[in-house]
Amino acid sequence: MIFDTHIHLNEERLLSNLDQYIKEAEEIGVKKFLCVGWDIDSSKKAIEIANKYKNVYCSIGVIPTEHKQYEIGGKTLKELESLLTTSSKIVAIGEIGLDYYWEKEEEIKNKQKTIFKEQIDLANKYNLPISIHSRNSIQDTFDILKSCPVNQSGVMHCYSGSKEMATEFIKLGYKIAFGGVLTFKNSKETKEVLSNIPLESIVFETDAPYLAPTPFRGKLNEPKFIYETVKYASESLKMNFDELRKISFHNSCKIFHVKEND
Repeated sequence: MIFDTHIHLNEERLLSNLDQYIKEAEEIGVKKFLCVGWDIDSSKKAIEIANKYKNVYCSIGVIPTEHKQYEIGGKTLKELESLLTTSSKIVAIGEIGLDYYWEKEEEIKNKQKTIFKEQIDLANKYNLPISIHSRNSIQDTFDILKSCPVNQSGVMHCYSGSKEMATEFIKLGYKIAFGGVLTFKNSKETKEVLSNIPLESIVFETDAPYLAPTPFRGKLNEPKFIYETVKYASESLKMNFDELRKISFHNSCKIFHVKEND
């Protein structure tokens, strides 16, 4: 039992052969997927995919790097809210957050913060958890989550902060997601985080088609490759693979309010 808590089945490279990718993942034990939107169109596609496949759920939202298409206090939020009425398979708002990697201007950072807060308000209005994108912005992300509490907390997607900051997010109720980066040779900090947080705070993801784990690094990340990440994590933690799968699956279902046996 594996729950891929962050995957872009709605991305063109996976869409072209979706039936096969999902079938192959199921064959190695992936029981549930969270298909994540990053803008309005991809959110609509995520809903469409979730409605089609029994084991796929979805998350809708606008990622911080898409700030140019986001109209603050206006139609973007209304569009997202209208999508919430279209499917019971929508279980989270995301991916949302902050990203200072590409653009560092204060004006853009401030707009991203406002966009993040607006979508947090939407999550709280509908009592949904959030999927958080935070790149080169870990302190600001934490400060917003501390000052604007999310009723149902959520998941720190592709977490890249320190073990100390991971502990602070966990105190707020967040799960820490590990993907292919965990298996990279130079990912010392991510490995330290894994080894220093409670098992009940661990979930797994692919972020497919991005960030394929070793030994597939640099290639298209296929949904079935999550097996390599979970296997690597179990070896790093010196624990039974099936036990880690079971614990992380339970954690994932709990945070997204999904029944384990559905």
